[in-house]
Amino acid sequence: MRTRAKGFAALLLGSMLAVTVTAPGASAASTRGLEIAVPAYVYPNDPMLTAAQSAQPAPSIVILNPGNGDVPFDTSWQARADTLRGQTTATGGKTKVLGYVHTENATRDVNAVLASIRNYLATSDGKLHVDGIFFDTTSRDCGPNNANRDYYLNLRQQVQSLVYAINPNVQELVVDNPGTAVADCFLEPGKRTADTFVTYENTYANYTGGGWLGGNVFNLTAGYYSGATFDPNGTSFWHLVHAVPNTTAMHTTLDTAFARGAGYAYATDDVLPNPWDATPNWGFGPETSYAATIG
Repeated sequence: MRTRAKGFAALLLGSMLAVTVTAPGASAASTRGLEIAVPAYVYPNDPMLTAAQSAQPAPSIVILNPGNGDVPFDTSWQARADTLRGQTTATGGKTKVLGYVHTENATRDVNAVLASIRNYLATSDGKLHVDGIFFDTTSRDCGPNNANRDYYLNLRQQVQSLVYAINPNVQELVVDNPGTAVADCFLEPGKRTADTFVTYENTYANYTGGGWLGGNVFNLTAGYYSGATFDPNGTSFWHLVHAVPNTTAMHTTLDTAFARGAGYAYATDDVLPNPWDATPNWGFGPETSYAATIG
């Protein structure tokens, strides 16, 4: 499956309205080090997934992508998800598996999005095979009267309700991917739209050059800032970096991600049009092992 890469959000502020100013904060509030979280946009039996599940330590998160979330999450996908969820990460926990769902910058019909969510969560055996949902192509701006923010808040609440109905003991994980810094209205207490936000998705050259905007979040008054005040556990932000040339550059990427407030990161030498469909040449184990030394 060659699934086109998504997640490169527009960099314009668009219709974002000003929100209550939060003090930018000079340092990260994280209490954890860096963990590796992998988008794997491949078939369920692709070597990339078998490599991810055999890595020691295993990645902390793996995204599964059956046809951008529109192909049935059948027994072959469920079996792969179950195997991945049995692997042990650097923190001693188990790999979390997320199902990919596209949202087209808050313009995709909500009923279609909900159908994709149920594709992963409402399986015929009544069991959970994933830990949550990865919403791609999400909006980065609040929208008029916070309409975009509320679109994603509703989706998060739908995921929470479905997971709770299936297994109330499971703590769901929801990720939004604007692919760039996100307006801080999305992290407003009581209206937060996700547990984690992908606030960078682009190339290594861009990441280490002039492509970093200066923070994980922004608003019209404060501009770009770290977002540390929204991140007490160090898991709110995730950076995805492709076209990383070699192992040394992988180390640089991970060090940079942690310094910029990311709790999750992924570096790969894979390239467009789909940079998430192959194991990095250095392998997953060396990347997860190096990340475990950071922080």
